[in-house]
Amino acid sequence: MTGGGPAAGAGVDPDPASARPPSRLAKLLSALFYGTCSFLLVLVNKALLTTYRFPSPIVLGIGQMAVTIMILYVSKLNKIIHFPDFDKKIPIKLFPLPLLYVGNHISGLSSTSKLSLPMFTVLRKFTIPLTLLLETIILGKQYSLNVIISVFAIILGAFIAAGSDLAFNLEGYIFVFLNDIFTAANGVYTKQKMDPKELGKYGVLFYNACFMIIPTLIISVSTGDLQQAAEFNQWSDVLFIIQFLLSCFLGFLLMYATVLCSYYNSPLTTAVVGAIKNVSVAYIGMLVGGDYIFSVLNFIGLNICMAGGLGYSFLTLSSQLKPKPTVDEENIPQDCKA
Repeated sequence: MTGGGPAAGAGVDPDPASARPPSRLAKLLSALFYGTCSFLLVLVNKALLTTYRFPSPIVLGIGQMAVTIMILYVSKLNKIIHFPDFDKKIPIKLFPLPLLYVGNHISGLSSTSKLSLPMFTVLRKFTIPLTLLLETIILGKQYSLNVIISVFAIILGAFIAAGSDLAFNLEGYIFVFLNDIFTAANGVYTKQKMDPKELGKYGVLFYNACFMIIPTLIISVSTGDLQQAAEFNQWSDVLFIIQFLLSCFLGFLLMYATVLCSYYNSPLTTAVVGAIKNVSVAYIGMLVGGDYIFSVLNFIGLNICMAGGLGYSFLTLSSQLKPKPTVDEENIPQDCKA
């Protein structure tokens, strides 16, 4: 694909639809796909890391990267998808996405294992204000007062819930805040780097995983994480193996769904869909998982945060789906026509 032909990026996302603005249906379906994958992966990972007490979130992340590389490479060989062959310019084009990608991966899995689902989902809502801030700085976007008020409600509710968290875990809080930063930065930079004429959707996914799987494996070996995974006593349990493999596959689907949602929508919409998903995860997490300790103030904070998240989601999605006014060429002054 790197040989002669029309253009160096001609093999990337050749579908002519990629040159047209995405339809409302494509935006909606990509957002629903992302929300569903994210919801299922959180539940499966929580079962592996908390119920089974699997000791190695890094190894779980490596498994998800390996499945991503394998599926995309086989699909490329069979001409199901297209992305450019490797050249020395690709790392420069991608940077800093691979670092954000692996940081997002490991911090997300680590925080899932150390926090109850309700607190995990509430603290993950800090992704929204961080994404809003980064979109303002990097992409130059501006937001209405209503959006800013709903973001304030999210932050207020999260602080109330965190201040009365009876199962407080400092390490878990650090990991989840790192995960918020990595998620927000990853979403914004993915949107910036995902030019169909360059790497495209699949190239971004494939090379992110390729560049980071070896360094992550080295980290896993040096920290003893891989050894703990190898000595884990549940590898003979068929149900555990099925859930481990399911997590690896869902990890690939979520990475693809994140890129797809950011491709068809804004990074902020992706963050908002994640916030809507988190509402259901939080309330389900109060009943399953066994690690949520109820307190009145904590529950009030959770609900304030959820209400702010839903209000924010409504405002953002309604503005996304609002049809743009068409320009009547006949009413354009002659001196504006070039």
